[in-house]
Amino acid sequence: MSFSTDVKNELLGVANSSQCCDKAQIYGLLLFGKSFSASEISISLENKSVASYYKKVLDNYAGGSFAIKSSSAEKMKIRTINKAAARQMYESFGYSEKDRSLRINWANFTCENCYVAFLRGSFLSCGTITSPDKGYHLEFSVPFLNLCKDFKRVFIELGFEPKQVTRNGYYILYFKDSEMIEDLLTAMGAVNSSLELMSVKVYKDVRNNINRRTNFETANLDRIVNAENEQKDAIRIIQSKVGLNALPVELRQVALLRMENDGLSLRELGEMCSPPLSRSGVNHRLKKIVEFSNDLK
Repeated sequence: MSFSTDVKNELLGVANSSQCCDKAQIYGLLLFGKSFSASEISISLENKSVASYYKKVLDNYAGGSFAIKSSSAEKMKIRTINKAAARQMYESFGYSEKDRSLRINWANFTCENCYVAFLRGSFLSCGTITSPDKGYHLEFSVPFLNLCKDFKRVFIELGFEPKQVTRNGYYILYFKDSEMIEDLLTAMGAVNSSLELMSVKVYKDVRNNINRRTNFETANLDRIVNAENEQKDAIRIIQSKVGLNALPVELRQVALLRMENDGLSLRELGEMCSPPLSRSGVNHRLKKIVEFSNDLK
């Protein structure tokens, strides 16, 4: 079961506080289905729970005048089979056969909570969300430009700012900001799904921090090993060409300690010096040894 299905199943369990909000939720469900007109009201979907809810809505409004058809792609199409029933439902939301452009009828929103209920119904009909394990993406697919413009206004009224793109002839309103998706899920009533998204995000942040730290420590270890090998190569060149006695006493001491103590840090080498040296002091002398070797080359 996908995360998107989980979200929709959770939204189906959200109870509205009033009948006007019930109607607004049904309005969102029907408006963004496959067809919403005076001749047919239908939807095509895979989610059996949403299909059952859609059937119940049509049954209540159209008195059982609907048909169910399954396709080879395991999608179910639920539609009114009686034009009179479709027209009755269509007109109940304030529409007329004379309407040329499908727009949101704002008269269907009686209270402030109706807008959220409308979003909930809309997501059940045309919304999808990516699993947070893969990324953060929530979108609504709208068939008409003017309807998309009206729908975008609903989001803005509620404090959300979706981005818009056109895909396969549909107008897509989408969100990619994880915090905004969390807030939107919470507003629609999918609180558990929002918490799950937050949990996955925290886990991913911790994992990424661990990976960054591991990569940093690995790179730092590689740098230390490479520096030690460079220092030893320089000492061997000096030893083979002129002998370590050619080095000043303070450099010769550090050179011998470096060759005799594999893997020791600069701080540890400094503690072995007589008198003891700081880390920067040891590093300075090793650089002088490398420069001496380069001059011999």
